[in-house]
Amino acid sequence: MGRDVPAMVFTREDRRRYRIKMQECLDAFEQMLREARFEFERPQVGLEIELNLVNASGEPVMRNTEVLEAIADAAWATELGRFNLEINIPPRTLTAGGPDAWEKEIRDALNHAEERAAAVGAHLIMVGILPTLRQSDVSEAGLSEDPRYRLLNEQVFAARGEDLRIDVDGVDRLRTYADTITPEAACTSTQFHLQVSPDDFADYWNAAQAIAGVQVALAANSPFLFGKELWHETRIPLFEQATDTRSEEIKVQGVRPRVWFGERWINSVFDLFEENLRYFPALLPLCDEEDPKETLDGGDAPQLAELTLQNGTIYRWNRPVYAVAHDKPHLRVENRVLPAGPTVADVLANGAFYYGLTRGLVDEERPVWSRMSFSAAEDNLHAAARRGMDARLYWPGMGEVPVSELVLRRLLPLAHQGLERWGMDAAWREPLLGIIEQRCVTGRNGAVWQQEMFHHIDDSTHVGRHEALRRMTQQYIDYMHLNAPAHTWPVE
Repeated sequence: MGRDVPAMVFTREDRRRYRIKMQECLDAFEQMLREARFEFERPQVGLEIELNLVNASGEPVMRNTEVLEAIADAAWATELGRFNLEINIPPRTLTAGGPDAWEKEIRDALNHAEERAAAVGAHLIMVGILPTLRQSDVSEAGLSEDPRYRLLNEQVFAARGEDLRIDVDGVDRLRTYADTITPEAACTSTQFHLQVSPDDFADYWNAAQAIAGVQVALAANSPFLFGKELWHETRIPLFEQATDTRSEEIKVQGVRPRVWFGERWINSVFDLFEENLRYFPALLPLCDEEDPKETLDGGDAPQLAELTLQNGTIYRWNRPVYAVAHDKPHLRVENRVLPAGPTVADVLANGAFYYGLTRGLVDEERPVWSRMSFSAAEDNLHAAARRGMDARLYWPGMGEVPVSELVLRRLLPLAHQGLERWGMDAAWREPLLGIIEQRCVTGRNGAVWQQEMFHHIDDSTHVGRHEALRRMTQQYIDYMHLNAPAHTWPVE
């Protein structure tokens, strides 16, 4: 959905043509896989971070267009909500530039943007869900001005035919309805990209699916929504519900949701793109002029515009990405399960754990996905989102165990091995994975700190729930700028 799309009304003919073009794209993609036309000799990693905009008091501000103009950098873009922005960090090899290069690049970019945003009365915060966000902030007026978001909003509700229901049980209970997809904008994430060869894609995607629950448990950072204390990573159920095109009756019929974990381990990247065409009607049936077969036969790489646009409206937690860069096509796994923040140090630790652990699992003689049911991996994701560091997760050979025990005993050594195979030496690995280790030892992450700090303020000052959340948010921002990992943040 990164493409600019015009405001328009779609006809039945548009949808018929789009289905034909998607099949043509899929056929061309299959031919490219057979003929090994992909770039993967020097695999790169990438990073996207979604952020919220707040004022000096920690309340959301609807100024992403003004802030984007002030930043004036092509790496930045609007997101769904007027209180959101996204930065795309340029792709790189994992070990380029030495141990501190990536962190410096990210911090420099964020600090520059913060300085520019402050000039127009806004500040940036990396957090899974902004704690001060109210339900009134996610009305249709909160949608970004870009026509593609309004068009997507119209198409979701045209498909659904009724208001969205949001129902999350946690410490508190949230039950409400929405007549716009803007609640999805409350979900701000960190997205890690990993370029892989077509032959290796299935293994890396399966590995990413297998560890999704572990990732979420360790990095949970979204315990509050609309003033309610819910799951440790409330982004997961909120995102699943906020873009659901299915009515209740359609759900009962077993129709797949557009925010989807999936339903099976795969054998090829082709499986995922084929599912996109087979299971999901087009939300945005926009046809491109390119003939993918003609382009391919001419020796060039087709953009496969219809295939990629459709893929961008199916929100897999691990999404396949096809792209063309410098006239060469490549494939990426886009890991989408993690929240933004709390700090750049935490984000990079999460990245090191993800890149290292997937490599470690892929290199195992007997893959974990051959010993674990797909449904167990999905159950792990929801258990982790609900309970965070307190979750008990299933792992082959261990059964159901506390997440800290699973990571310390089994997965952290694998992550070290994987990073070593990527070319990262111990002096570089230890500080990054040491943050993951200390989260397990202390039982603390961003969600735990938010909960504890909120209750500390609420119990000691009795200023009311929203004011306690606002004060907590201001303290969060202060610690975020210090860049000390969240497990070290005091509650006082």
